[in-house]
Amino acid sequence: MTQTPARLLIIGPQGSGKGTQGARIADLLGIPTISTGDVFRANVKDGTELGLKVKALIDAGDLVPDDLTSEIVRDRLAQEDAAEGFLLDGYPRNLGQVGDLDVFLDGRGEPLTAVIELSVPRDESIARLSRRAAEQGRADDNEESIAKRLSIYESETAPILDVYRERGIVDEIDGVGSLDEITERITVALAARGITA
Repeated sequence: MTQTPARLLIIGPQGSGKGTQGARIADLLGIPTISTGDVFRANVKDGTELGLKVKALIDAGDLVPDDLTSEIVRDRLAQEDAAEGFLLDGYPRNLGQVGDLDVFLDGRGEPLTAVIELSVPRDESIARLSRRAAEQGRADDNEESIAKRLSIYESETAPILDVYRERGIVDEIDGVGSLDEITERITVALAARGITA
C-alpha cells in the first residue's frame, strides 16, 4: 500500500482536546501543526505586512475576516516544512474558508487526505472547560459563555463536516478517554487510510 500524504484537518468543539491531540499526531507524523491563532501571533510578533493588518483588526476588537485568514494560512502552507504534509487546527472554520482552502490545495494538486473529528458530548465539553477555567482562574469561562461558544461551533462547523463527509475523508473519533487512548484511536483511523509515521 502506498503511503498517503498526511494533509490533515482536526476539528472538535472547545474542550475536546483537539489542540493537544493535534500536536501529538503532528509530532508522531513529523509534520507541522498549523493553528490559525499561532500563525496570527507569529506574523504579529515578526511585524510582517500580514501581521500588521491582523494587529490593527485585533486592536480594534474586530474579527479577522475570512479573506485575510485564508491569505495567512496559504502563506504558511507554502512554507517548506509543510511540503510533505501538515495538520490544520482552527481553519477552515466556515464554508467560505473551505472554498478558499479548496482553491489553494486543488491548485497544487494536494487535497486534504483526512479530517479528524473529535467527538465529545456537550456536557463533557462544558465540564472540561469549567474545570480548566477554575484551574486557570478564567472568570470569562462561565457556563453561559462556554455554552454560547459551543453553539457557534455547532452552527458554523457542522456544515464544514458535511462537505468533508461527502468526500469520504472524515474519521469521527471518540474524544472521551485518556490522552493515550484518544491518540491511539486517531492513529488507527489514519493508518486505515495509509497515513502512517
